[in-house]
Amino acid sequence: MRDPYEVLGVQRSASAATIKSAYRKLAKKHHPDNNKNDPKAAARFSEINSANEIVGDEDKRKQFDRGEIDAEGKPRFQGFPGGGAGGRAGPGGFEYSFRSGPGGGGMGGGSFEDILNSMFGNAARSGGGARAGRASPFEFDGGGVGVDLDLSVAMTVSLEESVRGGDKRVRLPTGRELNVKIPPGVTAGQQIRLKGQGETAQGHPPGDLLITISIAPHPFFKIDGNDLRIELPITLYEAVLGGKVRVPTLGSAVELSIPKNTSSGRTFRLKGKGLSKPGAVGDLYVTTRIILPDGNDAELEALMQTWRERNPYNPRSDLG
Repeated sequence: MRDPYEVLGVQRSASAATIKSAYRKLAKKHHPDNNKNDPKAAARFSEINSANEIVGDEDKRKQFDRGEIDAEGKPRFQGFPGGGAGGRAGPGGFEYSFRSGPGGGGMGGGSFEDILNSMFGNAARSGGGARAGRASPFEFDGGGVGVDLDLSVAMTVSLEESVRGGDKRVRLPTGRELNVKIPPGVTAGQQIRLKGQGETAQGHPPGDLLITISIAPHPFFKIDGNDLRIELPITLYEAVLGGKVRVPTLGSAVELSIPKNTSSGRTFRLKGKGLSKPGAVGDLYVTTRIILPDGNDAELEALMQTWRERNPYNPRSDLG
């Protein structure tokens, strides 16, 4: 993925508020629901969400700026303590990989067996480590050294992808890329296991690939269990006079009737418009926010002054 600052169009010195504002504008502009005739919109939207996952998070942003993680949030290889090479960085520290075969990626270019032979060869030759009748200076027993060949990677999906499922490409620490089928209804923290897609080592069955799912922040919706929540901007006259307004959902937009004299902060429930999971269907909760027009409006100010003189009231009287 490209540099997340470049994706969001902000400077590295940008404030958290500037980054948040840039993300919201881009997410709204490139949201797939607003670009149904553009086949590349979903990819751009996913890239924007991934960039925000890095620089929109204070800790991950610091790690990225220090070069500890890459643009996809994966740990960068920092080298072996003492200057060696040949392993890969893993969560919480170093994870060393030993591969069998000539010229493999193990320490010093040899296989794991070669390394142990160099360490224990003399003892093995004297009879301490070799089986009778074998000339090999060191051997492995089936119940001896355990090898963990599983690979773990993180994958961020959009809210829409988590609900509807789909195909997504993931890059492994080995550099290999795979197409992964995202099942509908996947949740944050859930793991997808791909059997036999992990690392390989001579004499051992291949490991598995474990993909941990996270859901990118959505520009409109917030997840609350099976429910979704959204803040809906309404005008002053819609709040006073009432009317019908369009509300986005994970499907097509619906119309919501706003009653007369609706205060900012009033919440409406749209049944069945939340997340759909086996045995449970959530709702969408819509909270109104009255938004005044930009700039000074002399006519509106004059109207409010007249109205205040004729109809004074105090909504904070219960606060003491």
